[in-house]
This record gives sequence, C-alpha cells and structure tokens, in this order.
Amino acid sequence: MKKLLERFCRYVQVETTAVEETDDYPSSAGQLELGRMLVDELKALKLTDVTMSERGIIMATIPGNQDNVPTIAWLAHMDTSPEASGKDVKPIVHKNYDGKDIVLPGDSKQVIRVEETEQLREMVGQTIITSDGTTLLGADDKSGVAVVMTAADHLMAHPEIKHGPIRICYTCDEEVGRGTDHIDLDALGAIAAYTLDGESHGMIENETFSADLATVTVNGYNIHPGLATGRMVNAIRIAGEFISRMPWQRLAPETTSGREGFMHPYILKGGCDSTQIRIILRSFETAELPKQAKLLGQIAATLEAEHPRVKIDIDITEQYRNMVEGMNKEPRAVGKVQQAMKNLGRNYQLESIRGGTDGSRLTEKGLPTPNLSTGMHNFHSPLEFACLEEMQQAVEVLVELAQCWAKSED
Repeated sequence: MKKLLERFCRYVQVETTAVEETDDYPSSAGQLELGRMLVDELKALKLTDVTMSERGIIMATIPGNQDNVPTIAWLAHMDTSPEASGKDVKPIVHKNYDGKDIVLPGDSKQVIRVEETEQLREMVGQTIITSDGTTLLGADDKSGVAVVMTAADHLMAHPEIKHGPIRICYTCDEEVGRGTDHIDLDALGAIAAYTLDGESHGMIENETFSADLATVTVNGYNIHPGLATGRMVNAIRIAGEFISRMPWQRLAPETTSGREGFMHPYILKGGCDSTQIRIILRSFETAELPKQAKLLGQIAATLEAEHPRVKIDIDITEQYRNMVEGMNKEPRAVGKVQQAMKNLGRNYQLESIRGGTDGSRLTEKGLPTPNLSTGMHNFHSPLEFACLEEMQQAVEVLVELAQCWAKSED
C-alpha cells in the first residue's frame, strides 16, 4: 500500500482539470503532463508497447504468460471534474481514522461529516486521504489511475501469477463526456474491458443512465434599459421562467432516486439579448429521453406564445447509452469479475449507476466495459476523499481478475 499511496498523492498534485468550453483534446495541458509521467512509469515497469498518442491517450501491455487467453483491458481517466478547482491540490493523509468529522484545514467551513457520509463509519482505523478543502482531491479518477498502475506493477513483479495479455489505457476528458472520442479499439485489441472509476468497494457497475444534452438558447432583444419600454425582450428573465417550469418535483436529481430519470439544468450563461441553458437528460430507459426533450419543447412553445418576440432554440446532442444494452455481447466481462470477488471472499453488488462512465460509450461501440470500485467518495467536491484500504482491495480484485481470465471456463 505504500507504493499505492505514494503514486496517488503524486498524481493528484498534477492539475488535470477538464475544460468543457474548448474543442481541444485533451482540453488541458496538465493531462499531457500527467500522461508523460505515466508513460515513464509504465516503461520503468517494463510494460511493452507503451505509447502516448498526440491526443494524450496512453496504451501499454502487460504481456501474457499463458497461451490462448483473450486480451482484456483496464482503463482509467487522467482528467478531473471542472466543478471544483484541481489546481495546487495538497493531499492530506489521515492515518488510523478516528471515526469523527474531518475538518479540512485549508478551509474550516469544509467538513466531511459522518452523518452525511455513511461510508466513513466503516473506515475507522483505516487511512483516509483528503485535500486541504480549497480544491477537490482528484480521486476521480486518479485513484483509478493509481490502482491500475499498482496492479500492473504487481503482475510484472510476480511472473508466477498466471494471466493473459492485459492492455492498459489511460484516457483524457472523461469528465466532459469526450473520454472515448479518440480511443482506437482496434489498437486496444481487447475482448472485454474494465473502467476503474467507481466508488466504494465491492461494486460491479454493469448499468448506467442513457444520456443526452439539451442546449436551450433563448434569443431576446437588448436595448438601453432607459429606452426599454415595450422594446426589450430580456432573455435572462425568460430563461429563468423556462427553468422554473421544468418539473423539479418529479424530474430533478434532487427529488429522484433509484431508477428514476431526471432533467438537470447545470449551466446558465449569457445576457439580456441571448441566454443559454445546458440541461442534461438522464434515464435508464433510452426511449424516455425523447419524451424529456419533447417536454422541454412544450415549455419553449408556451413561452414563445406568451412572449411573441422571443425565439427559443433547443439542440439535442446524444451523449451515451445504457451499457447494459451491450453487455450481453460478452457476458464473461461481468462473470469473471464476479468470480474474482468470490475467490477473494468478498461480498459484491451489481449496481446501476445514476451517471455514466467511459464504459458506457465503449460498450455502445462494441467493447463490453463494466465499471469497478476504486475507493473514491464525495467526488466533484472539495469534500472528496479516498480510502487507501479500498484502493488496495481494488488492486487485489484486478490481480485476481487477471487470473480468472486465464482459467478455463467455470
């Protein structure tokens, strides 16, 4: 675990915040900086075929030591969420956690409270890593990056462990929905893959939301407010009306749970003449997404009728689809990791993610890719933390998973 902790703390100190408002890939220079560090490390571990593309996608191979074993892949993403700062991250290691609330020293208002974070109750005596509260930690997904690297290190150091070829792939810009845009599946060459991008231990996530993005543009008319009588059409005010008419009591993330979908406005920007709202549409049933889009269209039509001089445009962009729809192509993708958990004596749960991963897009493209735990919690927030023991368990699962693929069919 010492190597695992050292790697993780080193990785989170590289700023790799994804940037949504750009067409560049990767969207931030820090992802290339971290990528170069990872390439050097993979080469030092003597993995083969180590490459980093001009787009920042890293691939490498743990050579197999058994014949006739299919190639699998392990993936993690280098970028962190733009929802909180990832600059100058100061990781703090809390050894032998005492079970109390954790006050983050860089900002005493940031407190990880036990009553709000049930997982902490299971971590007494373990090692917790946080930021100082002024930034996010970056465990999403640098815990996954560190877990994959440490599992690769272990297999390369222990040739007596039987396994087939394993492809490592580190991606960019997952947090802004572009993580798989430049992955060459033929070059990856795997029959099944696993993203290391999950939360608590023991979870096998084999289902995700299906997702679309609605970009709503409210076009008004601006003029000096002293001359505005009967002439100004305030796009900001009408955008506010649009949001207020969305059914938050039944179709918002804060009022839904389980398998209920939602529509979530998360960006509002612009001025009196034009205002844009970005709304994510989510449902486990892909057929529900056009219904959500239709509801937005009805709101727009009503507001245009009430404000004849306003024009509201809605653009729908497909993002990803429920991975369960493509998982049957290779049922061993889930079956083998279930067997690995059993072999380790671990309890596990098949989970449906109220979100998506790179695995959603990869599965849709024909590569079944469930998502596995990495011990990260409260991600996308300064209250983010990671549990070292859970990260170590994730390493152990990968090592056992490699052996399960090398064994004959159960």
